[in-house]
Amino acid sequence: MSIVTRRSAITGLGIALATPPLAIPALAQSGDVFRIGLILPMTGPFASTGRQIEAAIRAWLRANPAPIAGKRIEILLRDDTGVAPDVTRRLAQELAVRERVQALAGFGLTPLALAAAPIATEAKLPMIVMAAATAIIPSRSPFILRTAFSLPQATAPIAVWAQRAGIRTAVTLVTDFAPGLDAERAFKERFTAAGGSVTAELRTPLRNPDYAPFLQRVRDARPDALFIFVPSGEGAPLMRQFAERGLREAGIRLIGTGDVLDDDILNDIGDSALGAVTSHHYSAAHDSAENRAFLAAYAAQAPGQRPNFMAVGGWDGMHLLAEGLRRTQGNTDGERLVAAMAGQEWISPRGPVRIDAQSRDIVQDIYIRRTERRDGQLWNIEFDRVERVGPMG
Repeated sequence: MSIVTRRSAITGLGIALATPPLAIPALAQSGDVFRIGLILPMTGPFASTGRQIEAAIRAWLRANPAPIAGKRIEILLRDDTGVAPDVTRRLAQELAVRERVQALAGFGLTPLALAAAPIATEAKLPMIVMAAATAIIPSRSPFILRTAFSLPQATAPIAVWAQRAGIRTAVTLVTDFAPGLDAERAFKERFTAAGGSVTAELRTPLRNPDYAPFLQRVRDARPDALFIFVPSGEGAPLMRQFAERGLREAGIRLIGTGDVLDDDILNDIGDSALGAVTSHHYSAAHDSAENRAFLAAYAAQAPGQRPNFMAVGGWDGMHLLAEGLRRTQGNTDGERLVAAMAGQEWISPRGPVRIDAQSRDIVQDIYIRRTERRDGQLWNIEFDRVERVGPMG
């Protein structure tokens, strides 16, 4: 099994990285290789997403070295920089037409997943969305399946929990792009339906945000809680400014989706994260045999690094594709593969999951977590769970 990228060439432990030729390799033509085009932001502001997913896929390949239904899996990695839908579309087209991949995967942000969707439809390629979280994504192509999550799915449980926890007023602060608007809408709908009141709705720019003026407005409004959504990796500056502005001392509780307290940067955020309550589908602290195996495999691939929810989306995406290959007995026809993957159920490192047969979106448990310090490190400790939450929450 191999990962192929244009950027480097190293070989080790059965995972080869090499510059791909323009012609299709003879092995691929003979039908012995299943080629997956992996499109991720490996550079730019969202590179942490790409690194997490790539490392998880490498870990999965190391843990599953045997051919799947007679196929050796080969990954062709492409960097879309995370900010240019036109680049993502071009890369998807090149992978489909020139490299003749049999599946597409990755997709760090919603605009990039939407840009690739028409290519998946035209080429009849399964497209596994491992990160992007806007609710509408699977509806944009009958070939899309998602192993990540949707923002309404992650948001609705914290809105209900907040009301039960005695929070009566809240301000929402979200990044101004499709997932942020999904989170804002889902929180307001559920929170107000439970009797709460959203007194202000604030939106920050996607690129180079300065959170300070927004947080000052929150402090001036003095709600019971601030609900936050920001993309993965943006939690550190937001939490730092939350502490610097004295919002906790002003009695404003911090709640949000798990993106703000991403596992891989949690220790870097430091004590400002303590006590924050978030809802999400995965924590590295999740207590299960499957998660312990995942953590061990990830540590072998990326020593000293902690996997986050993006990583588990990559790990489960590989499981989904492999099981689809097994069920088709190695037949790589796109329509047959999608049919074989839709409806699958398994125990993930995050807990029980299912790919809904109709929407091709993920159904999973959502956990309420509190950030705590244990054994000298910060962890998102799960203390409540909502079972079998669908993509729309």
